[in-house]
Amino acid sequence: MSAPLIRVLVVDDSPFMRGVLPPKIESDPRFKVIGTAVNGRDAIEKTLALQPDVVTLDIDMPIMNGIDALKEIVRQSTSSVIMLSARTEQGAAITLEALALGAVDFIPKSRGVERIHEKLLAAVEAKTQRTRSASPRPAAAVRSTAPPRAAAGARLNAKICVIGSSTGGPQALQAVLSQLPETLPVPVVIAQHMPPNFTKALAQRLNDTCKPKVVEAEDGMTLTKGTVYISPGGMQTRVTATEIKISPDQGESLYKPSVDVLAESARGAFGKNVLGVMLTGMGGDGAAEFAKLRKLGGYNISQDQASCVVYGMPRSLVEAGGADEVLPLDQIGARIKSALGC
Repeated sequence: MSAPLIRVLVVDDSPFMRGVLPPKIESDPRFKVIGTAVNGRDAIEKTLALQPDVVTLDIDMPIMNGIDALKEIVRQSTSSVIMLSARTEQGAAITLEALALGAVDFIPKSRGVERIHEKLLAAVEAKTQRTRSASPRPAAAVRSTAPPRAAAGARLNAKICVIGSSTGGPQALQAVLSQLPETLPVPVVIAQHMPPNFTKALAQRLNDTCKPKVVEAEDGMTLTKGTVYISPGGMQTRVTATEIKISPDQGESLYKPSVDVLAESARGAFGKNVLGVMLTGMGGDGAAEFAKLRKLGGYNISQDQASCVVYGMPRSLVEAGGADEVLPLDQIGARIKSALGC
C-alpha cells in the first residue's frame, strides 16, 4: 500500500510564483498541491478549510502579510509552515523572526527554489514529531550503542566546542547559547545548514540576545575563547589549532556549511579535545565525523527525540554509536557549561 500524498498549500501574491511552485512541488510524486492562496487572510482560511500537511508561505503580501498569517496558522492548525524568503539582509532578519514564531524552515526565493522537496519532507517530519510529542504515550527513544565514559556532569578537557544543526536549528541554538556565560573558556564553532546572508543575520540575532560574543566566521579569523562562530552559508568552514578557514565547497558535501567537514577539521586540529553537540535537523550530516571524534576520545552530546523539531541528525549520531549523552534541549546549555567548567 503506497504512502498517502503529502498535501501542500502554496501561498504567494505573485501569479508567477503561484504558477511556478505547484509543478515544481509535484515533480516529486510524493507531493500534491491542494490549493493556492493570494494573501495572508486567504492563507488562513484555506489552511483551516483544506488542512494541508505543509504551507509554503510568502512573507511580503497585501491585505495580510506572511508574518501575521503565520501567527494565526500556528495558533489554529497543525500544518507545518515553510517561509518563502527574499535573499536580502532585511529578508533574512524577517525570516528568522518567522522561525522564532513557529515556522519550521524557509526557502530563499530563487530560480529553481533550491532543495524544496527536502524542506517539505522535513516539515512533514516536524508535524509528525509535534504529534508524537503531544501524545500521552511517548515514542520509544533510540538509544546509543556507545558505552558511557564519563559521569553526567563531569568536566571535560575540551579545547573547542563544535555544534551541528539544521531544521529547527536557529531556535535550538538560541536555547543553548542563552544558557552559556560570556566567559566561555573555549571557542565554539557552529555549522548550521543555511544559505548566504541568513547566517549573518543569525549571528547578529544571537549576538543581540545571548551573553557570549557571536559572529559570522570569516576566513583567517583567530579562534578566540569566549567567541561563538557561525559558519557562513554557501561555504565550507574548517578550523586549525589557531584560526578559521573558509573556502568554497569542492564537492565535499551537499550541505554548505557541512557539520562533517567542520568536525573532521576539528578532529585533525584538536584530536580528542573536542566537545561535539548535535542538535535538531534532517538527515545525517555530522554523524560520521562525530563518531570518529568519539572513537578518538572526544565527547559528544546529542539532543533527544522529544525536543527535536526533526529527529534526523541526532538520531543518526545515536545509531552510529557516537553519542556519549542524549539530553533534552533545555539541559544542553547547562551541560556544556559543566563540561567546560564554567
